[in-house]
Amino acid sequence: MDLGETRDRLGAYGVWIAPMTLLGTPIPVQREQFARMERLGYRSLWTGEPPAASPAGGREIFTQLAVVLAATERLIAGAGIANVGVREPTAMHTAAATLAEAYPGRLVLGLGGHPGERPVSGLRDYLDAMDEAATRLLPGIGYPRVLAALGPRAHRLAAARAAGVHPFLQPVEHTGIARESLGPDPLVIPHQILAADPDPDTARERLRALFRAGQRNVENAYSANYRRLGYGDDDLADDRSDRLVDAILAWGDEAAVVRRLRAHLDAGADHVLLHPLAADLPSAVDELERLAPHLVTSRHR
Repeated sequence: MDLGETRDRLGAYGVWIAPMTLLGTPIPVQREQFARMERLGYRSLWTGEPPAASPAGGREIFTQLAVVLAATERLIAGAGIANVGVREPTAMHTAAATLAEAYPGRLVLGLGGHPGERPVSGLRDYLDAMDEAATRLLPGIGYPRVLAALGPRAHRLAAARAAGVHPFLQPVEHTGIARESLGPDPLVIPHQILAADPDPDTARERLRALFRAGQRNVENAYSANYRRLGYGDDDLADDRSDRLVDAILAWGDEAAVVRRLRAHLDAGADHVLLHPLAADLPSAVDELERLAPHLVTSRHR
């Protein structure tokens, strides 16, 4: 897969929508809103996939991405991420290759979520099995894959075995670290959660409500990476400190949000994914519509 071609297709900005939002949105409404995103000039739409045991749930990600692709003409569908704990490597490859064959150049496969004490080694083994499957099943059908890589070991794996990385819920500082770790060629596609709200208390509370709804005060790959970036116990308490929230969340008026998005590009990102904190999918696209005129549509690096 030609990374230059993928980079050009992606452009500067895409969209990330939470799986629970899509789970609660009827398919006819999804189709309308996906086409609306494309008309606004966003170049991709990504969504994630919770672990199999997650009570949050979500639609099966390849079926969901097929809806995205069928409802639009040029929008790239991104898995951010397809959870490797949910399906076998052979199924992951054949599902991705089927969509890539049906919609050439319009799929990016993000992988992550390997459980266990050695997640990087487990993900390496999973990639080995995917590559072996690709020699036997649907060979020759390429699609770029990126990894949910945060730390240095995961970055080394991504540089060696993938087209790049898709960091989630990370500050701009991490985008620069990822670019330096990977070098100039691999894709760096950060997720940026945002609230176009000038009131700091209400904007921060929208993100903190998500933290409260999920795991509280749990040490995981995200907390480990925040610690690598210099955040401590006070920052990582249940409600997270203002300092950490402000590093993760783009909030303020539209100009402030756009400055944060462009900061990722200046730090080395190829493509930045906007994740509006909104009550439903149409409301999220309303926020994307307000931001669209302020965004540079060409790639900015």
